[in-house]
Amino acid sequence: MPPPSPGLANHRRRGRQGARAISDAGVKIRPYREADFDDLYRICLATGDSGGDATGLYADPKLVGHVYAGPYGRLSPEHCLVAEDAQGVAGYILGALDTPKFEALLEEAWWPGLRRLYPEPAGKPRRDWPLDDIRAWQIHHPFMTPERIAAPFPSHLHIDLLPRLQGHGLGRSMMDRWLAHIGAAGSPGVHLGVGPANARALRFYRAYGWRELEISGPTAWLGLTVSAQLSGTTPHQPGR
Repeated sequence: MPPPSPGLANHRRRGRQGARAISDAGVKIRPYREADFDDLYRICLATGDSGGDATGLYADPKLVGHVYAGPYGRLSPEHCLVAEDAQGVAGYILGALDTPKFEALLEEAWWPGLRRLYPEPAGKPRRDWPLDDIRAWQIHHPFMTPERIAAPFPSHLHIDLLPRLQGHGLGRSMMDRWLAHIGAAGSPGVHLGVGPANARALRFYRAYGWRELEISGPTAWLGLTVSAQLSGTTPHQPGR
């Protein structure tokens, strides 16, 4: 899994009131389709600054999506959901069932092509590096999830919503749906990484039931036992 997504959730739990607001807005949660691929990049960039718009931070607007979004649409599409309203796709959950296998597949089928496009920056990342160089360095030195995290929590996810879908309980609804899906696929647990300073995201995950596992460098690792979570929720049925 890549390191924490730069646009992890700015979502708040609103319960039944939020569910009604979503219904009224006509938002549909559905499985990812190949035609949604460009939307993954668009949303990833628009939420790539700790939930804010990162468009002005990159010279190459595709770089952040190459690291955090694109590989899921190509290599793990069956484990992705999108949220769509009348204006189009405006949110997603992207994930993988088996993180070590997914990371091996990235090394085989995703990173090599990008390494030909983006030369490796010299040295190790520094605070004064532009984000383009940091993402290019990540392409050549992809993050590998520690075994102590992936063994008990083998699946992982990224969730991002555009501002117009935030604050209505949609993040929780999408999480319910995705966890029901990944549990049915046989996963015993899910992990994710978030920046320790991303207080709003941490509040969302704690309220949902995620457990903080450890803080390692720039990453706060959280885990969720799928069977325990599903026993206390009523998951949404898979979309059509």
